[in-house]
This record gives sequence, C-alpha cells and structure tokens, in this order.
Amino acid sequence: MRKHFSVAARLPQPNRRRLLAATSLAGLVTALPAPAFGAGSDDAARWTNGLMLDAVMDESVASGHIVGASVIVAHRGRTVYRRTAGWSDREAQRPVAENELFRLASMTKPIVCVAALALVEQGRLHLDAAVTNWLPAFQPRLADGRAPVITLRHLLTHTAGLGYGFLEAPDGPYHRLQISDGLDMSGLTLEQNLQRIAAAPLLFEPGTNWHYSVAIDVLGAVIERATGQSLPAAIRRLVTTPLAMTHTDFTAPADAILATPYGDAAAVPVRMTDPFFLNFGSSAIAYSPARIFDPCAFPSGGTGMFGSADDYLKFIEAIRTGGQGLLRPETVQLMTSDAISTLAVNAAGAGYGWGLGVAVVTDPKAAKIPLPAGSWNWSGVYGTGFWVDPANQLSVVALTNTAVAGIVGNFPLALRKAVYHNQTTRSGEYS
Repeated sequence: MRKHFSVAARLPQPNRRRLLAATSLAGLVTALPAPAFGAGSDDAARWTNGLMLDAVMDESVASGHIVGASVIVAHRGRTVYRRTAGWSDREAQRPVAENELFRLASMTKPIVCVAALALVEQGRLHLDAAVTNWLPAFQPRLADGRAPVITLRHLLTHTAGLGYGFLEAPDGPYHRLQISDGLDMSGLTLEQNLQRIAAAPLLFEPGTNWHYSVAIDVLGAVIERATGQSLPAAIRRLVTTPLAMTHTDFTAPADAILATPYGDAAAVPVRMTDPFFLNFGSSAIAYSPARIFDPCAFPSGGTGMFGSADDYLKFIEAIRTGGQGLLRPETVQLMTSDAISTLAVNAAGAGYGWGLGVAVVTDPKAAKIPLPAGSWNWSGVYGTGFWVDPANQLSVVALTNTAVAGIVGNFPLALRKAVYHNQTTRSGEYS
C-alpha cells in the first residue's frame, strides 16, 4: 500500500530547490495548476496539489518558522496526501515520525463534545437541562449576584458566560482565583478547579453572548457524573476505542515519545521549558509540557489529550461521514451547523459561527478563507489544527509542535491556499 502520495518526492531535486528559492509562502500558492476536486477516480494519483503542500512545509521548516509538522489530507475517504517535515526534537535532530504523537490542546474539545452528544442520544444527558442536574454545586453568579441556569447547550456552544485565564488581563478573576486552563501543572483535582470556576463571576447572562472558555472542562465533569466513569474511561468507551484511535488518550505512558513543544520567539521558536509562558494578547498562555505524562493531573476536557494525525483523521472522517456509529447523522448535522445565530465568535473572527463543539464557516468572504460555507474546524494552542469541508468531502489534519505559529499566521493560511488552489469547490472557484 502506498504510504506517501507526495508529488515533490518524485521531482528532480534541483527543480525543487529552485522552486523553493524563488518563492515565499505567499507565492507558493500560485506556482502550479491542479485539477478540480473529484477529477478522476484515482484521487491519490491525480490530486497534484501535494507538490504545493510539500513546498509550504519545506519552506516553513527551512525558515525556522515551524519546527516540525505532520499533515494528512483525505478526499472522498481516501488519503491523497501524507507528509511529515522537520524535527520532533530539534536539538536531538530527531525528525518527525509518520506516527508522531502531539499534544492536541483544544483539539480535545470536539472529541469530548462528541462523547457528550452520544450520551444525549442515549437519553443520559439532555441539551437544555441545567448543569446543576449533574453538578449541583456548580452555580457561578453574575455581577448582580444572580445564579442563572446554565445548560449543556450553553457549555457546548461557549455561551455559558465562562472564560479562560489566558484571554483576560493578568489581574482578572481567573488569575486571582488561580483557575487552571488545563495546560498547566496546577496540582488541582477536577472538582477543585470546578469550585474555582464557579467562584468567578460570569461574563454575561448565559445564551446572550459567545466567549471561548473552560466550558468543556465543565462538560467533562458532567460526563463523569452521567457515566459513573472517569473522563478518560468514558472517552475511550464512547469515542476512541470504537474508532481504533489507539494512540489518543489523556495521559501518555512514561516511556512514550511525544513531539517536543516549541514556543514562538523573535528569531526562531524556542524549546519550551516547564513551565513555559507564551505572551498571548494582553495575557499569556501557561504551558506545562510534562503535564501529559502526569497520571495525577486532572483530565481536562478542553485541552488535555494527545494523539497522532492518523488517529485524528479517523475521528473527523467518522463525523464527516455521518457518525459511523458514534452519532446519528442528524446529531452530526446539529453538531456541525451554526447554533449561535448572530453572536460573534471572537476567537475565530468574522465569517464564523459555532456548532455544538466546532467552529463553522458561515461566510467565507468575511472569513477571508478558501473553505466553503458549512466547513468546520478548530485548533489547539500547542500548534495543532484541522478542518473538514463536507461539500467537497475533504478532511485535513495539520499537527505541528510550534505554538502558536502552527495555527496562526502564514503556515495555516498557506496550507489552506495550497489545498484549494485552482480547485473548483461546491461554493465557487478559489485560487
């Protein structure tokens, strides 16, 4: 079986070097033509945008912008591109392996949301039921002292009024209460973190606004109460085991080798220390790379998992194709459709809505991306991301070990442009 469909690997090396020398990331996407999506039955042989993706990855690594990456593209359920580039450990000169394990950060959220929706289908959870049905003590209050009803739907859509420490000023309530965002080595249990979250004032009346938050950590605690299992055990039973995602979990074995994480810096990304603080807006993201190996760290439903590109492709392809036994097709449709109407998704920007666990493209022109409306995606602050384009039966997983250049700026933009260059999509022509 062919494992690598990269076109660049079959080109004469001098031509490839001249191409890289003559172009920048922005220019790479105008270098070569490609057929329309679906032009022929042998997608792996005919999908020639692999050359452009190779160039994007090579240039990103050669420039030092990205340390290491693993990218997989599937079209109509078939892998048409698979490539690793750069270093899993730059200082040890260990290259990224095909089955490399990465810290997924917020790419954990869709997995946990699917588990919650599976429990909704089973009648064990209810979207519009109060969270206090499962977590009686979880009653955060508004500034006026009221404790409004927060539902599971509010958690899934990030409309509960909760926040994240890295999205507030350093003197904000999440910092003062030392609430864990799920990335640090806090020493807290999940219950202790929930107590702190409940003590912070809500940012708004639930359902009236959108704000990215620790809501999926709260949802993870609901799943634990509803199933009587730990969150890792529930996720294995409901999602990862049925899909044979054997390299995805919350706690990595002590002898596991994960991609070394790096953080953006002025010249080239720097190897993360433990802890590591990366400036982000008016605050900073607090990382503890060792957390993923600590069996005592609470299982963060928002940021806590690790996995491989292959495993994550299994997951998003299962959802794209109607649930594959995890969820019913109508539940998949609900999850991947905009559920918040006119509320602004500030973490994604203009042209996006939010479903029950993922960002949904509502206006590609406003979003300034080549993905058609109805596409859905998300990413993680360790430098990982994915997107699914249901209209064109396309799924892409792009995992890097570079925070946050792997998900913000030139690299993700260039990847998207390379995938869609000269491709006729269901919603128009992009180039």
